[in-house]
Amino acid sequence: MTFNGTWKIDRSENYEKFMEAMGINLMKRKLGAHDNLKITIQQDGNKFLVKESSNFRTIDIEFTLGVTFEYSLADGTELTGSWNVEGNKLVGTFTRKDNGKALTAYREIVGDELVQTYVYEGVEAKRFFKR
Repeated sequence: MTFNGTWKIDRSENYEKFMEAMGINLMKRKLGAHDNLKITIQQDGNKFLVKESSNFRTIDIEFTLGVTFEYSLADGTELTGSWNVEGNKLVGTFTRKDNGKALTAYREIVGDELVQTYVYEGVEAKRFFKR
């Protein structure tokens, strides 16, 4: 399982509904749907360095599998949680600091794509990335 590489957003499914469920306002949802997100992933054993670049921000995220860390979404929503491996997927389990609700994220390689799935309050969205 190798996530290493630079991945550029290709398309999304149900992403605006997901952002709406997260409480993101209409203007930010419209901008977020066209963020031109690019993710660069470098894995070294259980340690990951992820660089997220979009029209709105560039951020470096370092984490170790199974170790809790803090993270903020592009809209400013603050989370705490961790990533783990389940089978061939990276599974992120996060809790929002503002309301204590759970956000789950999955990353997996499907064919030649990186597929990120987000689940919040029963709403699921997928974003598809190509190298």
